[in-house]
Amino acid sequence: MLERIYTIPINEEFDACAEDAARGCPFCALKRRLENDQLELALGASMMEPDVRIKTNEQGFCHRHLDEMTRRKNRLGLALMLESHFDELREGISDKGLASLGSGKGKRACARIAELEKSCYICGRVEESLTHMYDNAAALWEEDPDFRKKLKNQPYFCLPHYRRFIEAAKENVSKKKFADFYDDLSTLELAYMDSLRGDISWFCKKFDYRYENEPWGNAKDAIERADKFLGDN
Repeated sequence: MLERIYTIPINEEFDACAEDAARGCPFCALKRRLENDQLELALGASMMEPDVRIKTNEQGFCHRHLDEMTRRKNRLGLALMLESHFDELREGISDKGLASLGSGKGKRACARIAELEKSCYICGRVEESLTHMYDNAAALWEEDPDFRKKLKNQPYFCLPHYRRFIEAAKENVSKKKFADFYDDLSTLELAYMDSLRGDISWFCKKFDYRYENEPWGNAKDAIERADKFLGDN
């Protein structure tokens, strides 16, 4: 079932990426949008909501998102969240009961820190919304002929989002139409991959003296574009 709260930003970002290939993968653009929204919310009014504070205390923030938050305006709000997070963390890494005896020392601390290293409040919120984005984009493809045209006009999908989109389509596109969806998506993806491979090859050749006077074409930024294609940006 299509959810309007997700279809609006999906259409907006797919339109924008179709118009400007430099924007790259539409799901990367959606992810950046979601991250910005969640960072603003975390440092805004929701910061004082008890249920949000409980989650930020427990989950903390990954280094990348914490670093991003330190560069934003509400540093007092961030400090308040860190203050209560430190209180929860201090309690969580303290030895208690039998764990405080003999060989049990440090086990509780290591377990809590290992758990924290894998969690981030912002990452969790973004992933939850992004999952809905994949599902709704797949459903849009099946129900909206105009969206099928938008998909064909995308510059490319980064490989991680390409995989996630295929998996979402398997769950949200009928078996009868899935083959058409996959053909549309894979044709676009493989064409871009072949083009990028050619640019990478030309980039390498340009370091051979025999080609030094030949034009660069689109190869100058081939490495940067490969980075965006292979990773989740």
